[in-house]
Amino acid sequence: MINFNDSELPIGWSECGFNDISDMVMGQSPPSSTYNRNGEGLPFFQGKTEFQSLYPSIEKYCSEPNKVAQKDAVLMSVRAPVGPTNIAPEKCCIGRGLAAFHPLGGISTSYLIYLLRSIEKKLAKGGTGTTFSAINKQYIEELRFGVPPLDEQYRIVAKIEELFSELDKGIESLKTAREQLKVYRQALLKHAFEGKLTEQWRKDNAERLETADQLLERIKQERVARYQQQLDAWKAAVKQWEANGKEGKKPRKPKALQTIAPIDGQVPNGWLSLQVGDCLIIPLSNGRSVKDRDGGFPVLRLTALKGEKICLSERKNGDWDREQAEDYIVKEGDFLLSRGNGSKSLVGLGKLVPSMDIEVAYPDTMVRLKPNTDYLRSEYLAQVWNSRVIRNQIERSARTTAGIYKINQKHIGEFVLPICSLKEQELIISRLSEALPVIEQMTKETESGLKRSEALRQSILKKAFSGQLVPQDPNDEPASVLLERIAQEKAEAAAKSQKARAAKKKPKKRNFS
Repeated sequence: MINFNDSELPIGWSECGFNDISDMVMGQSPPSSTYNRNGEGLPFFQGKTEFQSLYPSIEKYCSEPNKVAQKDAVLMSVRAPVGPTNIAPEKCCIGRGLAAFHPLGGISTSYLIYLLRSIEKKLAKGGTGTTFSAINKQYIEELRFGVPPLDEQYRIVAKIEELFSELDKGIESLKTAREQLKVYRQALLKHAFEGKLTEQWRKDNAERLETADQLLERIKQERVARYQQQLDAWKAAVKQWEANGKEGKKPRKPKALQTIAPIDGQVPNGWLSLQVGDCLIIPLSNGRSVKDRDGGFPVLRLTALKGEKICLSERKNGDWDREQAEDYIVKEGDFLLSRGNGSKSLVGLGKLVPSMDIEVAYPDTMVRLKPNTDYLRSEYLAQVWNSRVIRNQIERSARTTAGIYKINQKHIGEFVLPICSLKEQELIISRLSEALPVIEQMTKETESGLKRSEALRQSILKKAFSGQLVPQDPNDEPASVLLERIAQEKAEAAAKSQKARAAKKKPKKRNFS
């Protein structure tokens, strides 16, 4: 027996189980050949997938239902996730992921669903199974809890709905605020990378600003100068390698400098639109896939990109050494992004690598961008990347394979960035650094408010079903009488059903004449 009563029952209450207050039906999946979407038969609910806030969405029907729930029955998910509830909008077929509870004795659907929602987390903990968590009929039948008199049940439901109504208003306000913060954040970034955030600054410094042609020419010169530095460093490294008897890996020659060309785009005067590939020190490169090995050189996991900032502790030891990992070791200022994700809105999200006191490589599930900081600040790249400027380009180019959205190096290299002078980039970074943390803090406070609201909802339910939400009335008919009446009704219904079945099975009289 599993008892959810944490203390003595209030006056007038009685201990019972779900079989004492309802008729329970465990779902069973009918043959898939009986499923349809043209309205033939009964609405068919398989599990939590169709659930909404109160009533499930009708997406398919079943022409030959095995197990049926009546209108206003409480539907509960009994397979991962265990515990969520909805109300049957009409007579329906239920699959094996659901159980249906039909309240008896005048007990309301509202009371029953609130009761189940008050113990949802405890029900979830009772789930068993290796592949996925589930509870069975026996587990549900063994649950014990207190039930109040019928009149008190009505008072409990009324009080819950009164409190939830006020709570829901607050939750709706918090959700609206959260959406407004998202809109404001994107509007701020849009203004930043359309030049509107620094428009007045450009007007005030018009005489000292470069034209777009001058900016492009300077970028070209800086690219040539940096390439020459890389070439000179490579030649020196080769000489040293030869002097050491050609031990180890031969230094890799820098790839030839590609021609840079601006892309047509709507940018302010003095700005350029350049492809991502033209703004990097080294070509785009995926990481490397390595197996796990204790003591091997560390490599990041894809989960390192999940938080607000890159989490360098999300790593494993790979089956390689430092020399093998050298080309993939991340440095401060690198920008790492995910190549694939099951959600289109998450593929390509990236994070800037901060200062670090460890060495770690990046995996094949990530791509590294190493910006040419002579004309593209790493912080500027990080902000523009996660704005709609790049987000729209990512989502247009993402392709799905086996349910995973992916972008490749060719796509990434062709994404277009708005480029302005370093001074203006730094000003944009500064202004965003002032505004974005405020938005993030307000968002966190909103999320905290939503969590507190949910905790308050559970607190209300806990009080309701422990007799602390409304006072007891000694004039109420005791719950024991209610349970006796329900038991009598169930016994009479069972006898009637048995009699009907017997009548169907009664053999016909045989005529021997």
